[in-house]
Amino acid sequence: MSGPVIPRTGVGIDAHAVADEERPMMLAGLHWPGERGLAGHSDADAVAHAACDALFSAAGIGDLGTHFGTSRPEFAGASGVRLLVEAARLVREAGFEIGNVAVQFVGNRPKFGPRREEANAVLSEAAGAPVTVTATTSDGLGYEGAGAGITAYASALVYAV
Repeated sequence: MSGPVIPRTGVGIDAHAVADEERPMMLAGLHWPGERGLAGHSDADAVAHAACDALFSAAGIGDLGTHFGTSRPEFAGASGVRLLVEAARLVREAGFEIGNVAVQFVGNRPKFGPRREEANAVLSEAAGAPVTVTATTSDGLGYEGAGAGITAYASALVYAV
């Protein structure tokens, strides 16, 4: 007789500074025209990266650097959506199914509310499971409040199949 399916949880955190050079703002799987982009090896989508890290943590299979680090030139400039698709594939390959992923990012910009459902849909499709994103400001505190960068925090639930 088998016991109950016990879910596993994971957390992920990702932070990116605003880029010195002009580059597009990619966040939560979306392009944000008119917003200054973030610096990073890939597209610097902190929301998608935190989601990937939370999935890897829950499955116990490393982290973002393990799978997509700067030593992997094939991921230079890669979209966060592409990374999330690959992260979900690796989690499933490791014997897990994804229950859900929740992400909150901290930053003054972009104004997220009007595009929340669009972001949720894009990231949920990439993960093949529900992904929800929320946003908050830091009331002017820290580098996020100064507009110098964005931090994203994620949690994921997976279960063995």
